[in-house]
Amino acid sequence: MRRADTTVRHLLLRGDFRRLLVTRLSAQFGDGVFQASLAGTVLFNPQRAAEPIDVAAGFAVLLLPYSVVGPFAGVWLDRWSRRQVLLRANLLRAGLVAVVAALVLAGTAGPPLYAAGLAVFSVTRFVLSALSAGLPHTADEPSLVSANALSTTSGAVATVAGAGVAVALSRLGVAGDAVYAAVALSAALPYLLSAAVVAGFAPGHLGPDADAGPGRLTARDVARGMVTGVRHARARPPVAAALLVIGVHRLCYGVLTLMTLLLHRNRFPDAGGLLPGGLVGLGQTVAAGAVGTLLAAAATPAAVRRLGRRRWTTGLLAGGGALQLALGLPFTPASTVAAGLVLGFVAQGVKICVDTTLQESVDDDLRGRLFSVYDTLVNVAYVTALLVAALLLPRDGASVPALLAVAAGYALAAAGYARATRAHRT
Repeated sequence: MRRADTTVRHLLLRGDFRRLLVTRLSAQFGDGVFQASLAGTVLFNPQRAAEPIDVAAGFAVLLLPYSVVGPFAGVWLDRWSRRQVLLRANLLRAGLVAVVAALVLAGTAGPPLYAAGLAVFSVTRFVLSALSAGLPHTADEPSLVSANALSTTSGAVATVAGAGVAVALSRLGVAGDAVYAAVALSAALPYLLSAAVVAGFAPGHLGPDADAGPGRLTARDVARGMVTGVRHARARPPVAAALLVIGVHRLCYGVLTLMTLLLHRNRFPDAGGLLPGGLVGLGQTVAAGAVGTLLAAAATPAAVRRLGRRRWTTGLLAGGGALQLALGLPFTPASTVAAGLVLGFVAQGVKICVDTTLQESVDDDLRGRLFSVYDTLVNVAYVTALLVAALLLPRDGASVPALLAVAAGYALAAAGYARATRAHRT
């Protein structure tokens, strides 16, 4: 732990790392506010009543279109100043959330609201890719595991904190479109703060390092660049294995997400008490997941030094699947909160290892497009799981077969990752 503390202190002594960290924290705090406002609008707003298939369809409309075009954005992350990308993207998001807020206030539903939400989500994924691609420019290679642990975990906690603030704000008035519109609009403030902080970087500080040359890119140039990025990943077994692991994890995560939403909305009574249902109970489960991410951030750097990324990742997947089954089966508020804590720990531990693998094993001039492929894989797997779960889960979300499938998925991912990386001790 002394070594881990020294590494974190070393990182925080770097002004550029601190600036990028604050950029991330303010941006992801805004994400939490915006996402919670949408969740409240669709799931817990008495003026609207979405069914499970509607929720899954909403995620599909919001995420899948970006998943088709998102990888192409990675090519620009490898050509444009990532500092400029972060600056302009946060300013754009501030404007877009104002549009979403206006639509919610007007009671708009369906395609117009989905299209506005899609625009915000698309820019958000672009921001997260730029943050990950630029991180190695603010940390030495030996400290990348700690840098990822601190950055991604504190970012996830900032998202949960933003969601908590949004829930608190929504309780200040009678739940309805006007309240959720005001909460959505408040997300613009942290986005503007993020833009102001990242403006302090020099234009080229976050990369890319290579000079991409003048001229505009054609669609064929972009497609060719993406093919190069995929080949780059396939030629590096640890990178390919890491992408496979994150894909399977997100499938399981999607099933558990919809199950948790349905349990809190339709099975657990929203009648007060220590562990209620409804939006407050869902917030408690999300908060437990945030505690899990903090614990993973504290444990992962030391565990990786002691065990290596290969064994730590394999253990997280195998243990996480078993615990989700054991804790999920009672289908009670207390067991669901405990399962949320475990899921947060597993998700963050795996993400830290996957991010570090990509940052260490991928050349800088290809890193942006690889992280966009990564984001696309995350989105497609997540939405696919949500759609399948919406069709198969019962209305109250309590499904033993679904939990068995999740446990089996994690076990298979652990076995596959261990085998694929056997010759690469990391």
